[in-house]
Amino acid sequence: MLFFTKTALGNLLRKYSTRMYPHVVREPFKDARGELYNEIDKCIFCMKCSKVCPSQCITVDNKAATWECDPFACVYCGVCVENCPVSCLHMKPAYRKAVYDREMIHMQGELKKKKAASAQKTAPELATAANPDDLGESPE
Repeated sequence: MLFFTKTALGNLLRKYSTRMYPHVVREPFKDARGELYNEIDKCIFCMKCSKVCPSQCITVDNKAATWECDPFACVYCGVCVENCPVSCLHMKPAYRKAVYDREMIHMQGELKKKKAASAQKTAPELATAANPDDLGESPE
């Protein structure tokens, strides 16, 4: 019965071995992967992040221009950040605060319009393309 008396009294007189979280918060480690963040204005909705995500927590709808992430399913591996072609995904160094409700990260963006100038040929380009010498045909 009195076997742990020495240990219990020793623990009462020593300094705490844990922090009083959330009152005392430790600084995150260097290069820590914290909360996932998307700069929705730069996003092109290519769906690459949702394809490479190992936990399938990212959902992208390129027709409606929506990006959604389930932070409770995310394993914070950073694969989506590394594979983003426009570098709009980032990992914040801070972690998400504890919550009671399951909240999804939902972002609504705008679809980027394709450049019409590169798709249409200008009048001088059409005139040179109509020239039979340019097409490799001999005039008859």
